Amino acid sequence: MNLIFLALIVIAVATAAIREFQSTDPDEQPMQALSEGAIDAAGSAVELALGLVGVMALFLGLMKIAEAGGLLTVLARLLRPLMTRLFPSVPPEHPAMGAMILNFSANILGLGNAATPFGIRAMQELEKLNPHPGTATNAMALFLAINTSSITLLPTGVIALRASLGSEAPAAILPTTLFATLFATIAGITSALILQRYFRSPAPTRSIDADASAGSDELEDTIREASQDSTEPAKAENREQDSAQSDQQPMNIEVPTEGYPAWVSILVLLGVLAIIPLTIVYGQAIAPWIIPGLVVGFLSYGVIRGVPVYEVFVEGAKEGFNVALRIIPYLVAILVAVGMLRESGALGMFVGLVGPLTTPFGLPAEALPMALLRPLSGSGAYGIMAGIMQDPATGPDTHVGILVSTLQGSTETTFYVLAVYFGAIGVKRVRHTLAAALSADAVAVIAAVAIVGFLYL
Repeated sequence: MNLIFLALIVIAVATAAIREFQSTDPDEQPMQALSEGAIDAAGSAVELALGLVGVMALFLGLMKIAEAGGLLTVLARLLRPLMTRLFPSVPPEHPAMGAMILNFSANILGLGNAATPFGIRAMQELEKLNPHPGTATNAMALFLAINTSSITLLPTGVIALRASLGSEAPAAILPTTLFATLFATIAGITSALILQRYFRSPAPTRSIDADASAGSDELEDTIREASQDSTEPAKAENREQDSAQSDQQPMNIEVPTEGYPAWVSILVLLGVLAIIPLTIVYGQAIAPWIIPGLVVGFLSYGVIRGVPVYEVFVEGAKEGFNVALRIIPYLVAILVAVGMLRESGALGMFVGLVGPLTTPFGLPAEALPMALLRPLSGSGAYGIMAGIMQDPATGPDTHVGILVSTLQGSTETTFYVLAVYFGAIGVKRVRHTLAAALSADAVAVIAAVAIVGFLYL
């Protein structure tokens, strides 16, 4: 991100300087426009963050109720039968299995704060089963491919941003994000399983004790350690508005030792699949009902589970208030860089060159910079998305606005996630992990373009 930030600034200044020296019009002052653009962008970033305070408090309050009511555990039990089949090399009761299940469950609910420590702990436990330290196993590669493309039901951070910018249907991206992430997850799993045949593991350098699969009871303690030991960068660059939910601490969550019967998981999966065609056909009609439905649904769920909904909501809302304020420096940095790039004319040149190539495929040139930056930096992509939706020419409810919102919710900061997760266990040979994760990202972009174009063009 350091290099990207510097490159954006240097390109903007260089472009404005060249235009300044070449200009023969005394009224055209590119460098003056560049300076004003930087100052205006900094002010807009602060206004944007302050506008997020209310909606972030609302959504994080609701998610805290769901978390306190054990919704994460319910999802984990639903996923366990499927996970034991996807990861046959991991003993069902090994702590790695429990951590992976909780990681996926947190990502499904948009709880990026909980997903990161669970994911790091999963990698640490998978390393204990690794017969060749320093090299990614098939299970590690598949886990990270799913992690970077995880099906997302509630992209709460992006919905909150859209609401703060005056969107008439801030939750309109729920069906498009679900569609894109479902296909991305399928692509990630498929590519990981296919590629592992061509990326052979080296000969084992250590033996794995048969007792390494000690029961999952120790996972409760290790998850608490993970939530405390995970670094700020790991919390700040995660799925679903990387810096927006990173300061929330995961609650003590019951670790399920067994899942629901396989037929229950299959029925739920079929139900999720059935939602997709319904949202495609009735997506625009359903969108206005989603946020009221979420509010009533989470509150009702909390009451049924015996959660003191008011107190827990207030606790989550406090975290939302803090999160909205803490993202100000990130937004100022990236929006200033993008604003300078726009005022210098460099962004317009890029759009003019690339637009004719991507627009026929449903990907407007305005959205392309975000699609390219998203695998590298979530906060950078978030800033570009915010800038696009702030622009009166696009806005949150146009085709471009909905597309960039969907891209933010359905793709991941792949390079950063791989660096953090593998760095936590010292793996240097990633084998096919990067190829599988990038395949999932590419499919997510294609699926997002397809579904948004179908519904909103």
